[in-house]
Amino acid sequence: MAEALCNGVVASPCAGDVGVAARLRGAAAALAESVPIGGYSTKSSFSAGRMAMTDRKARPLPLTVEAAPGQMNLSFPKATRWWHKGLQPNMREIESAQDLADSLLNAGDKLVVVDFFSPGCGGCRALHPKIAQFAERNPDVMFLQVNYETHKSMCYSLHVHVLPFFRFYRGAEGRVSSFSCTNATINKFKDALAKHGPERCSLGPARGLEESELLALAANKDLQFTYEKPDLVPLAEAIAKEAAAPGGPWFPLPVSATQLLTQGPENSLLSSGR
Repeated sequence: MAEALCNGVVASPCAGDVGVAARLRGAAAALAESVPIGGYSTKSSFSAGRMAMTDRKARPLPLTVEAAPGQMNLSFPKATRWWHKGLQPNMREIESAQDLADSLLNAGDKLVVVDFFSPGCGGCRALHPKIAQFAERNPDVMFLQVNYETHKSMCYSLHVHVLPFFRFYRGAEGRVSSFSCTNATINKFKDALAKHGPERCSLGPARGLEESELLALAANKDLQFTYEKPDLVPLAEAIAKEAAAPGGPWFPLPVSATQLLTQGPENSLLSSGR
């Protein structure tokens, strides 16, 4: 019967039985009305069973996809900064103004080369490999690097306004050389290193930064740096203390020398040290 309805041909067992034919036509019309339109499903009223028709659509993907732990853990090594390439054991970067001052005071009789540079300075970058070579050939010389971009306020207080810039310090002599040079004028660096590089004994402790520089650093509110100006004592009192100290002079000072010192000008003063 169903096949006959689908083909549109219905054979009635009784040709004159109009009621049966009418019922068949009603069933065919009901089946036609059960066909979905536009993707909607409708239950069939056909007596042989129920029929559901749906338009299946693809499920949309979520906007964000979270990978399982450990599947997308990609890491890339950071590129080595050019001023860290070729570093020698006697080369290191300064971390603060206090670190610079303490490093110079603790260097003793060693020659200290302070290298002021900037990451964006092309001349500094071109000169760095040669400075690393000098450090390798002179292991007794200390090379301190000062990043201008990181310590700009400190460089202003030290009156460093051109790059690349170098300052040489040596024991009790303090600053012995200060200049700027590039690859074209590298001989200035070679000459200063040859002049102040040989070992020698300084008479007294390392001097480090100039007193004016120390005062400028202490006055800079952007820096955490403290410095107390040493008290000045009369020259005669300083010599008397030195003579009385263990390991002092092998012979006592004559009275005339002491009187001469006490009668000297008022500005005959010595620093008691830092």
